[in-house]
Amino acid sequence: MNNVDWKIKTFLELTTTELYEIIKARVNVFVVEQDCPYPDLDDYDQKAIHLWAENNGEVLAYCRIFDKGIKYPETSIGRVVTTEKGRGTGLGKQLIAYAIDIIENRLRTSEVRISAQDYLLRFYSGFGFQETTKKYLEDNIPHTEMFRT
Repeated sequence: MNNVDWKIKTFLELTTTELYEIIKARVNVFVVEQDCPYPDLDDYDQKAIHLWAENNGEVLAYCRIFDKGIKYPETSIGRVVTTEKGRGTGLGKQLIAYAIDIIENRLRTSEVRISAQDYLLRFYSGFGFQETTKKYLEDNIPHTEMFRT
């Protein structure tokens, strides 16, 4: 996809417009498309590094990255989303590759734990994530905890 800008910011660096567009993308995919009423605003955004791809201010792919000890003892990636416009463009793969790069270079570790929707297990395994035995339903969607060393 052409004209995509990648951004990496802490919560305090986000503009109100950027935060609005990020939340809009998350709600559109997780709440509307996946029909999961859940508290997206969970007081973790303030502790995250936010990574996203945008085109003309519209968020196409997004995730948040946490340092060790915030969500898990290891670093983690969460709220991974590719919007309808961003799907099929390779942005999801770029997003995870960039997130891992940020973890390795900025947070200085390769250990990452994620909570993956089961239909994405193969996608994440392509980045070196391995399934753990921790499987559970979250908002009626099967999830598996995955770990990368």
